[in-house]
Amino acid sequence: MLLEINHLHFSYSPEKKLFTNLNLKIDEGKIVALAGESGCGKSTLLSLIYGLLDWQHGDIKLNGEKLQGPKGNIVPGEENIKLVAQNYDLMPYATVAENVGKFISNINLDEKNSEVEKLLEVVGLQDFSEEFPKNMSGGQQQRIAIARALSVMPKLLLLDEPFSNIDFSRKIQLRERLFNYVKEKNISLIISTHEILEVVPWLDELIILQEGRLIQNDHPQEIYEDPYNNYVSQLFGEVNILSDEQKTFLNLHKNAWYPHEISISASGLEAEVLECRFSGSFFWNKVKIQNIILIIYTDKKLESEKVHVQFN
Repeated sequence: MLLEINHLHFSYSPEKKLFTNLNLKIDEGKIVALAGESGCGKSTLLSLIYGLLDWQHGDIKLNGEKLQGPKGNIVPGEENIKLVAQNYDLMPYATVAENVGKFISNINLDEKNSEVEKLLEVVGLQDFSEEFPKNMSGGQQQRIAIARALSVMPKLLLLDEPFSNIDFSRKIQLRERLFNYVKEKNISLIISTHEILEVVPWLDELIILQEGRLIQNDHPQEIYEDPYNNYVSQLFGEVNILSDEQKTFLNLHKNAWYPHEISISASGLEAEVLECRFSGSFFWNKVKIQNIILIIYTDKKLESEKVHVQFN
């Protein structure tokens, strides 16, 4: 077991409690995401693991060794763990290559330069090695910080919203390169995100937090197909939430339905088409059954004002 959190209690003040008896275990070499709405505790939990905040009760262990937190460490942070937070802490007047190589030994400069080059390729900045971070965008600075964190080969890498400032096209490339690299090097990775679907294909485990409580922890597919509550299902994107009365009226077995789980059929419940909009790989539709409004996705544009739908 790489990381263990046992009976953790943390509050910013007596009036502002966040974690109460939090328990969590993460195996070595796994890619794990912390997800939940803003304020649920994702960033705070990463700061606690890394050692930037003191907790009131409980313990955090890495490879069986208790972490001390700020009370036990003169220099903030824990050995064998690296955190890339929203403040990237780069050297503004050193080059990108110098920033990435900051913690790599100078004993063999050829090896160091080769390693820096590899890391810059991982984050897609190989053409910017001689630039200065102060002249670069927030997304580029974020990638520099990730490459620098990888350079020390930590046992555990913590990334706080790692794709938040990165353009969509760059994001796709970075995700694949980064996740493949940590798997190859057996680096355990925990990322916080409010966009689950961006990282789901690479995750071994998904942890859902709600107001400081761990409410679901499993493989992403298990959580997606069987969300604990409506809050969880909404984290995966658009979802139709029905009241108990509406569920009974439609004779359904659950309250939450993703748009792709409702399809157009030759027979079924009659629905009025209110809107039909092109949305790239699908058409986004708003339909109404009696007074119940639903969002459904279709491959083709709905041409008629009335359709029949079924819940799959």
